[in-house]
Amino acid sequence: MKLRWLLWASAALFLFVGCDSASTGDSGRLQIVATTGMLGDALIHIVGDSATVTSLMGPGVDPHLYKATQGDLTTLNRADLIIYNGLFLEGKMGEVFSRLARTKPVVAAAEAAVDSSQLLSGDAIGKAVDPHVWFDVSLWSQVVGYLGEVMAEHDPDRADYYRKNAAAYQQELVALDDEVAKQINTIPEGQRVLVTAHDAFGYFGNRYGIEVLGLQGISTLSEPGIRDVTELVDIITEREVKAVFVETSVSQKSIQAVVTGCRERGHEVAIGGSLFSDAMGASGTPEGTYPGMVRSNVRTIVSALK
Repeated sequence: MKLRWLLWASAALFLFVGCDSASTGDSGRLQIVATTGMLGDALIHIVGDSATVTSLMGPGVDPHLYKATQGDLTTLNRADLIIYNGLFLEGKMGEVFSRLARTKPVVAAAEAAVDSSQLLSGDAIGKAVDPHVWFDVSLWSQVVGYLGEVMAEHDPDRADYYRKNAAAYQQELVALDDEVAKQINTIPEGQRVLVTAHDAFGYFGNRYGIEVLGLQGISTLSEPGIRDVTELVDIITEREVKAVFVETSVSQKSIQAVVTGCRERGHEVAIGGSLFSDAMGASGTPEGTYPGMVRSNVRTIVSALK
């Protein structure tokens, strides 16, 4: 009888400690998990030192193909709040989010923040929504504002602090949006053609007036075929496009096939550089922040096309 009581008490103590750890973490602060680095960067600006922010997907990671590891599941289970992009960006994690949403707040930030009228279709037949909203800095600012409200609701004692930080970061993004527009406008109009590995830059092109051609669709789940490569080679050769771009989170193989195809047609097209698309740069570098990532991309694009 005594042994049974001790076993029950030990189990109860384990559950109690587990629940306490899940809600506060080792530091006693709120534990927030974001899927992408862009979301993590926004949350760090908003929460300051009042919470711990963990980003699951690091440099070079493709969220379209990402599957949660056992370590990720542990991190997610311990989180107080989970933030993901939504719009099917993290396509293979949908079931995980649905399960976690039964026990804790799970928020699809871009999906909730951006009005459907502002979303682009990334599919020729109009059925797929383009999830890459962060490439329009003005739209990403809306996501930042929304996250400020999410934090205010989740932690009302610090609501004013979160809203103030979100507003300050939004002001930085207003200046960044203007900076990007000015830099792209320095490219001669006839040369504003951005050819990338997959169609992640639609919002960028729509906002800043540059034509975007992606070899793959909005998701990297399907590989481009010979016809896709041939059609893109035709366009690049006919229009004498100067450069194409690889992406840090997508294989270079298909873009290299495009370069080879153009060369066989007698048109030399350069690889203009590597762009950050679905993931930011390494932590501790300028490109490891959202503004730094955007500025790096713009410098690379302008330098190659101008």
